[in-house]
Amino acid sequence: MTTAPLGLTKAPAPGLANPVHDAQCIFKAAMNALARPGTLQTLHVTNLTAPHPLPRTMAALALALLDYDTPVYLDTPLAKSRDVVDYLRFHTGAPVVDMQADAAFALISTPEKMPPLSGFNVGTDEYPDRSTTLIMAAETLTNEAGPLLSGPGIKTTTQLNAAPLAPGFWHQMSANQTLYPLGVDVLFASVDQIAGLPRSTTISLKEA
Repeated sequence: MTTAPLGLTKAPAPGLANPVHDAQCIFKAAMNALARPGTLQTLHVTNLTAPHPLPRTMAALALALLDYDTPVYLDTPLAKSRDVVDYLRFHTGAPVVDMQADAAFALISTPEKMPPLSGFNVGTDEYPDRSTTLIMAAETLTNEAGPLLSGPGIKTTTQLNAAPLAPGFWHQMSANQTLYPLGVDVLFASVDQIAGLPRSTTISLKEA
């Protein structure tokens, strides 16, 4: 019989089947996604059970990237779910914060309703790495159409189409790039793929 850990009303959903190996593979895919902006990386996480409404691929990234030292901001649907909050706390130990600016990571399950990027931490001149990385759900994630991306990690140019998104998201990300080396980074997560959009990427809105 599975019992709930102390302080939880019921046992959280299981985490990664092979925590060390799986987390290493997911972490590598996430780093590759940010090193090669717009390139789709496949994640095989079909054996992972995530509590509703946390998408499975987002859950996999959270389990690999979050820990006790990485405060996480949850958007409204996730923050309202006790199952999601307990799952993340139990498997990662990451403190859940209410303020966007306090977050090392942000999990956004409904990007079309997300708060402005300007509210998240862009880092400081002394510590630009202390910025927020947003992990955002995507129903659509392709290299067909979408804004034109260029910059470090992109040989010439590429396109990235992620949907749904909040109105003005691409304009906000374009403005975010002008802050470099400060700024936020983004990881999009679809059903079985992820793509990175780091602060160093230049975004042309002609195709947006």
